[in-house]
Amino acid sequence: MQVMDDLPLLREYAASNSESAFETLVSRYAPLVYASALRQTRDPHLAEEVTQAVFIILAKKAGRIGSATILSGWLFKATRFVALAHTRTAARRHRYEQEAAMPPEDQTPAPDPLWEQIVPLLDEAMAQLSEKDRQALLLRYFENKTLAEIGSAFGAGEDAARMRINRALEKLHRYFTRHGVASTAALIAETISVNSAIAVPTTLIKSVTVAAVAHGATGGSTLILIKGALKLMAWTKLKLTVVAGAILLLAAGTTTVVVHSVSAARTRDALANMQGSWEGTLSVDQAQLRVVLRIFKTNDTVRAELDSIDQGGKGIAVTKISAGPNSIHAEAPAIFGSYAATLNADRTELSGYWKQLNHTFPLSLKRTAEADQVEGTLAENEYAPKADSDLQGFWSGALDVGAAQLHLNLRIAEPTPGTFHAQVDSVDQGAQNLPIPTMTYSKPAVRFEMPGINGSFEGTVNGRDDEIAGTWTQMGKKFPLTFARAAQTAPASAATEKDYGQGAPNQVQGHWKGAVDVNHIALHIVFHVALMSDGAYSATMDSPDQGARSIPATSAAFNYPDLKMEWKGLGGVFAGKLAKGRLVGAWSQGKVSLPLQLDRIPAQ
Repeated sequence: MQVMDDLPLLREYAASNSESAFETLVSRYAPLVYASALRQTRDPHLAEEVTQAVFIILAKKAGRIGSATILSGWLFKATRFVALAHTRTAARRHRYEQEAAMPPEDQTPAPDPLWEQIVPLLDEAMAQLSEKDRQALLLRYFENKTLAEIGSAFGAGEDAARMRINRALEKLHRYFTRHGVASTAALIAETISVNSAIAVPTTLIKSVTVAAVAHGATGGSTLILIKGALKLMAWTKLKLTVVAGAILLLAAGTTTVVVHSVSAARTRDALANMQGSWEGTLSVDQAQLRVVLRIFKTNDTVRAELDSIDQGGKGIAVTKISAGPNSIHAEAPAIFGSYAATLNADRTELSGYWKQLNHTFPLSLKRTAEADQVEGTLAENEYAPKADSDLQGFWSGALDVGAAQLHLNLRIAEPTPGTFHAQVDSVDQGAQNLPIPTMTYSKPAVRFEMPGINGSFEGTVNGRDDEIAGTWTQMGKKFPLTFARAAQTAPASAATEKDYGQGAPNQVQGHWKGAVDVNHIALHIVFHVALMSDGAYSATMDSPDQGARSIPATSAAFNYPDLKMEWKGLGGVFAGKLAKGRLVGAWSQGKVSLPLQLDRIPAQ
């Protein structure tokens, strides 16, 4: 819900173009917007222009802002978009290069050493939080709201607000620690609260109100900012789904491919100057995906790879990369993605765009010595059930999504009371170790959020602590979901029932590898086909270029020479024949059918 009377004021302005209603909103939130703009532009004149553009955008969208929106969070994001649009203009870059060497006359240096360390990192750190975590910190430390007011804004109580703020603050603390800021979460909170408020120029509130009510009757440079920011805001509303179903937004790969475009000495030298790790956050709808680009140079060979931290994707293959003194272009064809960016003057940040499946998203990457790492699988002893934890253990459940059923594995560790480390596998999509950064438990209520895939779960634990029944929500859609305690491994006798055969000409059981051609991109596929003791067939599939492994087939039928296997979780089918020691057929997914031939390979 809106804080205080924001919504009535917005509705009043939208209905009657009320200048007084809009001026009340500007007076209320201009300090927040101006302070954020000043941190990002480091120039009070540019900060004023960004502030004006943000409120003009608010005026344009006043009638379409939903009742569940917390306005401070909306304005924070809008300020980020306008500031980013500002960096795209040559005039702004030229002006910054002239003025960056000395502090602007109107900007008083911050006397607090910790604040000086935090300022250049704060907005990026806040942007990497989930929507609700960011809103909670904005309300608490930027607007000085009480816990009761924050709880009311989220439709919860003071205890829930306090827990969310503490968790979000700890995430902020970890971000600052990774970037060399040595402090405590409590001191960071106090420093932000004391220093985030900045006096707004006395004439700004009135000039912003007049310009906004006049529907953007302002200078040409501000209009350029508005158009650029609106375009960025529209891009972030696009939904990007690569794997069919309800889980993944971005497919991931595991191979590292040597860069091909390094024959030119200029390109090789430019890439050598960019070697290292670069990290940023990709906003896709409401999902916040941490991305790490790694560039390596060994002798005269340069290679690069991508990690999608929040989706468990490690070492996504970058097969083509080129660079100039201040630019870079990289392609990851296995996930149909590319990145083009320019390097800033001090060679610490890449600003550009990520393109995937005809969608484009702004993405800035900053050089870092300690990039986030993709999580490995929790060890069994870390989540083995224990008497003093209701949740710790291995859980399984299934989502019914259309005609498909997606089986999920949930691992929960509770190393200290109330602190959780959890992961999800989407078995039918081959996605493993998807991190759960936020989990709360107030008996019997359980909630966890996965901002990397824009998903969340709310449920309750039964009296025996062996079932969690609730609802999975993703991209505005809700699905009933129940997790039950389970054994992680099947009984030993079940494993011995699978026979992968000896490769006889009339046997389909075995291990097979081939590739489909998707727009001149070869995506490798591996089938593992087994004959069970009851005469039925079982199969799993790997997509090694996308990091998907051991995806179980929903069905597998072989009547020599015909083989048909189906993966309902992916909406995929292979139909083919065993001929002359090869599998020859087609892979079909949705409305697409692609030729696929596979050869036997040794057991992996």
